[in-house]
Amino acid sequence: MTTQILPSTLRTAVCTAVAAVVSLGPATTALAADEQSGGWKGEGGLTLTSEQNNTVDAYLAGAQRAERTISVQVRAAAAMTGAEVVGFDKRLKSPDSLKRKVAGKLAEEPGNDVDAVLDGITDAVRYTLQWDDDSYASGVTRASGALADWRNESTKWSNTWGRANGYKGLNTGWRASRSGQLFEVQFHTAASKHAQEATHTLYEEQRLPSTSPARKRELQREQDALFAAVPVPPGAKSLTAPAPRSAPVPASA
Repeated sequence: MTTQILPSTLRTAVCTAVAAVVSLGPATTALAADEQSGGWKGEGGLTLTSEQNNTVDAYLAGAQRAERTISVQVRAAAAMTGAEVVGFDKRLKSPDSLKRKVAGKLAEEPGNDVDAVLDGITDAVRYTLQWDDDSYASGVTRASGALADWRNESTKWSNTWGRANGYKGLNTGWRASRSGQLFEVQFHTAASKHAQEATHTLYEEQRLPSTSPARKRELQREQDALFAAVPVPPGAKSLTAPAPRSAPVPASA
């Protein structure tokens, strides 16, 4: 698949993206240091030591620096394809959410270390692009193609539209061309995004170490029922990751 982008269209999209990012300013994610040199404690008995907590804070600071350039490219890809950027103000994962995720991984694999866990985090910087059902397949193809054109490396392509049960959507991972920062772009329709939001609380409870196996099964059944009602847009099941390409990269803000 080759995406042809007219220079004037690209310039318009990039200018729109830059203006949008600048107008919103840096994401309002508090990267607060551990003021009392202590660790972190979360629900379900999840904890981080002081050293682990400081390592996660440093990682978040780097993600925040990388985000501005990534945001310009994602906004440009959305503008070129008529996508709605959903939840742009939450493009940076909150410190508490990231620490909960890291602590959960460490609890599941006690022999692992915090640096190894952070190396596998793909959604500290994340975006959602949304189209209507009829525009979805072409929109995904063109938007993902633009990201590949701008030398972002495709690291994950999880297309679950053909799945019989559970989550429906397309979650993609990328390595930023300039910073090397991993980021996530989810491609949704209005219905699949609604189901994702409706099941979020259920999913968060399901992944807690303190949740019993029986409760986890019950939570999964509830999630399956919500996603079963989501219509599959034409062509969604066959969408595949773009081949590596090269094109001028939009200027950062």
